[in-house]
Amino acid sequence: MSLGLAAPCLAQETAPAPVDTPPTSDPRADFAIVGIGVGVLPDYEGSGDYSVSPVPAAIGQLSGYRFVLAGNRISVDLIKDGYGPTWDIQAGPIGVVNFNRSSRGSIDNPQVALLDERGTAIELGGYVGIGKTGVITSDYDRLSATISYRYDVAGVHESGILTPTITYTTPLSTKALVGLFASAEFVERGYGRTYFSVTPAESARSGLPIYTAGGGFKNWALGAVATRSLTGDLTGGLQLVGGVVYRRLSGDFADSPVTQVGSPNQWIGAVGLAYSF
Repeated sequence: MSLGLAAPCLAQETAPAPVDTPPTSDPRADFAIVGIGVGVLPDYEGSGDYSVSPVPAAIGQLSGYRFVLAGNRISVDLIKDGYGPTWDIQAGPIGVVNFNRSSRGSIDNPQVALLDERGTAIELGGYVGIGKTGVITSDYDRLSATISYRYDVAGVHESGILTPTITYTTPLSTKALVGLFASAEFVERGYGRTYFSVTPAESARSGLPIYTAGGGFKNWALGAVATRSLTGDLTGGLQLVGGVVYRRLSGDFADSPVTQVGSPNQWIGAVGLAYSF
């Protein structure tokens, strides 16, 4: 499963700043925020069973270019941000390591564990977007919309994933920040065939009915995140970060036998510590 909407990185998407006073550091300067957390996520996409996993995270800016690492996902914004309340054009590469059903040992459901293992997919692509700083609450809140496309280059599902996302973040004070986001995923046929279909041989082993999944609209998701400084403020020091994401599978993906023995309702939660400098 992907922690693509991982809480630690969403919380740091905007330059840390209080609601009604100027930032305490130059948002154009280089910075880095690194963290580690504990995530609770489904055993596989469509599972009703959950497991605990470590979640690394980092965000930074070098010479005006921002990068984000969120669990198994990394992206880089190759267009420099402006200063103060402004519009921001975003574009750059994105990469995801997809571990979905790559290990039977991590799947509790006995029927799904009898299906063929999938390899580890390497999904590479890019994204574009637009953001606006200074929208509702202050000069430092941020609303952004992005769309990304990535394709599996490892030969596992050999298909693409299109993901539109809307994100809003706002600082509440010099020590607290919250964010909300919504996204959806559209996948090509190879993705559905790899992760949601059941072949005759797999059906004979597992007892699940034969099923052929197609492509299209796979899921929508809503999430929230919050961060609170434990030392210093949001521009530097130790921070406590937590977030939750709800995803709802749809269409062929909700109707698949691997989901029917699990659940189309997918929850992802994470809590951790981050240090900014």
